[in-house]
Amino acid sequence: MTSEEPLPPAAVPPTPDSQPTVQRSEPAPAPKTASPRVTRAAVIWSAVAVSLAVLVLLIIFFIQNQDMVSVKFLGWEGRLAQGVAFFIAAVGGGILVAIAGGTRILQLRRTERRRRKVSNL
Repeated sequence: MTSEEPLPPAAVPPTPDSQPTVQRSEPAPAPKTASPRVTRAAVIWSAVAVSLAVLVLLIIFFIQNQDMVSVKFLGWEGRLAQGVAFFIAAVGGGILVAIAGGTRILQLRRTERRRRKVSNL
């Protein structure tokens, strides 16, 4: 054999570029790690923690807004702390939103009930 003749394939040392390509299927999925289950106790604990934080903020709000203000509403008149007046107004607004939301939910339920009744005929 001369140096001009190529070596037979078996005699050629394998290089990373000369190795046959093997078509691989998709890699196996990684094993799923057990994610922590959300329990009712965890949800309740989180809700209590958030509620306590909100209560602390409310206490700070009341302490910072202790100025007495005159309040008139539908013929009633009185004096109370500004923070309490704001809090009463916020609760009143929340009640109005709850009434409007409840009314809308009842309306949607009634519509769905009628739709089911018609489709069952």
